[in-house]
Amino acid sequence: MLLFSILLLCVTNVWPVDAASSSSCAPSVANLPQPSDLPIISALPDPFTFRLSNRRVASRGDWECRREELMVLVQQYLYGFYPDHSRERVHARREGNNLTITVSVEDKSATFNATVVFPPETATDRRGEGVPVVITTGPQDLVPANVTSFLESGVAVAQFEVNTVANDSYTRIGAFWDLYGDRDISVMTAWAWAEHRILDAIEQVVPEIDTSRVGVVGCSRYGKTALAAAIFDQRIKLALPLSSGAEGIGPWRYYYESQGAAEKIENITTNYGYWSDRALWKFDNVTGNSTRVPFDAHELVGLVAPRAILWDEGQEDWWTNPEGSLGVVFPAAKVIFDWLGVGENIGIHVRHPPDDSHCGESAYPAIQPFVKKVFFGTPTSVNFSDISPYSPHPEAYPWAKHLPKS
Repeated sequence: MLLFSILLLCVTNVWPVDAASSSSCAPSVANLPQPSDLPIISALPDPFTFRLSNRRVASRGDWECRREELMVLVQQYLYGFYPDHSRERVHARREGNNLTITVSVEDKSATFNATVVFPPETATDRRGEGVPVVITTGPQDLVPANVTSFLESGVAVAQFEVNTVANDSYTRIGAFWDLYGDRDISVMTAWAWAEHRILDAIEQVVPEIDTSRVGVVGCSRYGKTALAAAIFDQRIKLALPLSSGAEGIGPWRYYYESQGAAEKIENITTNYGYWSDRALWKFDNVTGNSTRVPFDAHELVGLVAPRAILWDEGQEDWWTNPEGSLGVVFPAAKVIFDWLGVGENIGIHVRHPPDDSHCGESAYPAIQPFVKKVFFGTPTSVNFSDISPYSPHPEAYPWAKHLPKS
């Protein structure tokens, strides 16, 4: 059993707006163990047990402390530590639908661009307010379904070219690295940071948008990024990570490969190590491998709560481990959402044949009823808890039988 003394300190400047609670009960980074010193946890880790002290959450009042511990753990062993936004100065300039965003930190500054596309005839929505927006991650030559489906739902779309912020490679080129090139931070965190700075810019110069209704969307590596963006900024009301695989919604501990290989920790750290910080690489070389990672995907999803999240998987997109994300992560994460009293804020969508492989375009229109429910309160009859053809794997989350008082 792993027992570590925890030095408590204020970490409100580690992540941005509203992401840290006022209780300031996160562990000291200096006290965090090396991967080889972490225990092997074969099943999904219990989200209601503090990982470093083995103390269990007793009530909802303890959840913020558990969340703060988890925020530190995911930064230490996956994302890298998010830059202190309180030290940044953001200046936005708008020309038509084009945004120029300059971020300054001390004597450094960096600039990147974004565009905003509005739904037809937009000025205000039916509630007399600005329209919602989703911020997309990925190349700006996105598939039409990505943009069009949201516009038809009355939602604006903000886009940026990821390589202008952080190159999709080990080469540290782009606006983020101009400011933070000496940091051990993942490219996913850099792209998520850009989404947050776009939101800052929208707040400054795009009054047509209601910034209380903001979503993030992406597919594959950009789906991983959408999840990270929602974790690090509580202004984001809806996360839509699609076909995200490991480091996203795919579990570290459960792989179902009877019909095709699934993405594992060693695949990422060997080929795309820059998607994470260097600490994740160390799990490759220890006994137990990813079973020593002190969290799993259900807890990443839990960090989005009580806000909304929905993900999409292709039934035969084996590399993203659909049975793992649907039969393991979804029911485990839903336990967290249900316990917090927000079970309606988590959902999934499964793409069946013929569009059941990676990042299928049919995902975008299919998820719109959930989007409209979150942004507009529009009722839907779609069952966003249907994981068929897969079944739940309760053996993966035995702690769900013994929950704290809610």
